[in-house]
Amino acid sequence: MTAASTSVVTVQQEHQAQHTPEHPAFVDLQVHTTASDGALAPAVVVQAARDAELAAIAITDHDTVDGLDEATEAGAALGVRIVPGVELSTHFEDEELHLLGLHIANRDAIRSALQELQAQRVVRAERIVEMLNAHGMPITMEAVLREAGEGAVGRPHVARAMLAGGWVKEFREAFDKWIGFGRPAYMAKDRFDVSDAIALVHRAGGIAVWAHPGELATLARIRRLMDVGLDGVEVLHPSHPPYLAQRLFDHVRQLDLLPSGGSDWHGTTDGPRKLGGQLVPHAWLARQDARVSAKLASVG
Repeated sequence: MTAASTSVVTVQQEHQAQHTPEHPAFVDLQVHTTASDGALAPAVVVQAARDAELAAIAITDHDTVDGLDEATEAGAALGVRIVPGVELSTHFEDEELHLLGLHIANRDAIRSALQELQAQRVVRAERIVEMLNAHGMPITMEAVLREAGEGAVGRPHVARAMLAGGWVKEFREAFDKWIGFGRPAYMAKDRFDVSDAIALVHRAGGIAVWAHPGELATLARIRRLMDVGLDGVEVLHPSHPPYLAQRLFDHVRQLDLLPSGGSDWHGTTDGPRKLGGQLVPHAWLARQDARVSAKLASVG
């Protein structure tokens, strides 16, 4: 990002002009695998990133780092850099806030806390199944766990079990009619304060990025999150229209935070969440690298 670059579009265009298959200009810093609720195994995701001519991807599964070893091995073989990450569901000022932990260096420092969160996910899924049963839908927890496989259990697995059982006609219908916010079988997650989540990410050597903040990311709210250690904001995301991406980009520049972006890809082959579709500049990853190195130097 140069001083003369005042818009997200300008930055993307500058990098597009430099892009070649041999020297990829773009990265995708929010990607999910079967380690949580993605549809594809980590190694398959890395191959897809290679096919999309991405220089790097961040594996950011929900509440787990279990897919990172496989992804890193595949990345080394295919020439795709893997940024180790995680996505955490937290709360801030009575709002749910998703936080990305990127550049996780010490997985052991974060794993035990994540295992507790995964256990809470199972309890939540059990409560959702009970509520669906009470509404006459004979779905079982065994069916949900089959959909989850070895991954951290989440509502998408409940939705897939509902679809497999024929109780909904489409995946999205499960959320829209049954398990989405305000619907008959909605169950909120246990509260995890964002300050605790940021501290956890920092203990693991990573940086904390506010994921897909949408219209909630006012300048004042971002400043309050900086007070508890926020390092960056996800500027580019499929849910952010151009005007919002530009506003977030301006906030990040004004506050000297780190810009980030990603497709939030879960393995779909169509729709807006296409792997690499956000054209996140490689220079943004370089800025994150520099910040991580500076943090390490300051504590060394």
